[in-house]
Amino acid sequence: MNDTKPLALVTGASSGIGFELAKQFARNGFSLVINAEDDRLADAAKQLRQFGGDVETVRADLRHHDGVERVYRTVAGRMVDVAALNAGVGLGGAFADTDLADDQSVIDLNVTSTVRLTKPLVRDMIANGEGRLLFTSSVAAAVPGAFQPVYNATKSFVQSFAQALREELKDTGVHVTSFMPGPTDTDFFRRAGMEDDTKIGRMDKDDPAEVAAQAFDAVMRGKDKLVTGSGRTKAQGIANRIVPDRLKAVAHRKLAEPDPAGSERD
Repeated sequence: MNDTKPLALVTGASSGIGFELAKQFARNGFSLVINAEDDRLADAAKQLRQFGGDVETVRADLRHHDGVERVYRTVAGRMVDVAALNAGVGLGGAFADTDLADDQSVIDLNVTSTVRLTKPLVRDMIANGEGRLLFTSSVAAAVPGAFQPVYNATKSFVQSFAQALREELKDTGVHVTSFMPGPTDTDFFRRAGMEDDTKIGRMDKDDPAEVAAQAFDAVMRGKDKLVTGSGRTKAQGIANRIVPDRLKAVAHRKLAEPDPAGSERD
């Protein structure tokens, strides 16, 4: 890879917000190491190389420790200018009905892999005296997620984790940013089993390119956190600060509770 260019690591980069984030870095002169666990990663790399940058792929499932280790080994000993820890997955349905292994899989990817990968990256950045970390949180981080309880809780963890690290690292040259997208036009709701039988799965969604552009700007400017996406999503971010948790849980239920008949509920 071209050592004269800054290096960005992007996880969950084969599609959606992660791919659009990688595109932002490529357009702005970064070399890339991109990760995902699916077979679309190679095609994503091919598209990203059209922007003239170096792109290295690491196909690995971050739900497993060896997958995290494989990603870190790829960048160990190199200056990582920006690490965008974006890999994540959702799961819809009533907690009593979902499979425990599926719940644990969400935790393993959204929480455990984030901590495992952040630890060595932070230590390297501190040693180098510079670096940027970008965490994909969610507006869901502030909402008790009825019928999506584990996912929302994992994003609450990511949000708190990112902001705590920002305070710890403020005098080290390492900057931490978290961004909070709302419902976005990606594979998320299909993979979560919420695409057709929930109101949130059927509603209009934000453009992942717009979300990624705002997130890229935020991390490069060193902002602490940002609600990204449309005006509707930004308004939701404001409302989340003042609406009581009980009412937010009720509202989330109306959006996320499965409705096999496919009819929207008020």
